[in-house]
Parts: sequence; structure tokens; C-alpha cells
Amino acid sequence: MDRRIHRAKIEPASETPRMTRPGISGISPFFIVKDVATALSFYRDTLDFEVTFQEPADDPFFAIVCRDGAMIMVKSVGVEPLPNRERQPEARWDAYVSVPDPDALAAEFASRGATFSVPLKDTHDGLRGFELKDADGYVLFFGRPGA
Repeated sequence: MDRRIHRAKIEPASETPRMTRPGISGISPFFIVKDVATALSFYRDTLDFEVTFQEPADDPFFAIVCRDGAMIMVKSVGVEPLPNRERQPEARWDAYVSVPDPDALAAEFASRGATFSVPLKDTHDGLRGFELKDADGYVLFFGRPGA
């Protein structure tokens, strides 16, 4: 068997146009919720997210909340929410929210009455952060890689 490596001819950089790699500015979870108004109340009042869109305005079935670079979409479609932990207990997070200072954010959320499902700590997998459940049981981890 011939095991020689055949190399493709590589054109000099001056002859091959290079494309700039397109950027990705974020990713946003889309949660099925039981009641959009209840979900909005949690994200707005407990986590200080801004409601940036809701449709319709008086009794929404769909909404978007934002805080800094984080965006979460919620929608009520007539089925029960199904957080990851209900399908697979070892995969309990529904969203990882990257934050530069989890200690300060935990203090802010606590002052707003948030209940943590897992308190602020250094995790076994090298992260520092905390978990909380939203009104529909979705688990959000707020943290960063450990120092």
C-alpha cells in the first residue's frame, strides 16, 4: 500500500484572496414558558432585565428581555415548559450566562430577592458562579472561568 502523503499545491497569499471571518455577536436561549407575563415579571423585577419586545402588548404570548449582552426570548405555546434537568438531571443548565464579576452580580440579585438554587461558589469544573431557576424552572448559571 502506498503511504506517501500527497500535498495540495498552495497558492501564495498574494494570489489567493482572503476573506475576513464573519463575527458572531451572541446567542440567546428561547424558552417555552407557561405564562409570558409571569416570566417577564421574574426577569424584569428579580434580575433587572429590560423588556425590549412583547407581542401583543396587553397579554403577550412572546417577549424578549435583555440585560447588557444577554438576551432571552420567551414564548407561551400551550405546552408545559421542559427544562433540561427534567429530561436529564446531569444536564441541569438551560443557559450559561457569562459574567465578569459573579460575586457582585450575586450580591445584586440577592438584594432584589432572588433565590439561588446553587449559591455562589467555585465549581469542580473550574468555574465561579451561581445558579438560579426562573419562574418556569429553567436553570441559569451566571459565572465565568475561575481565576
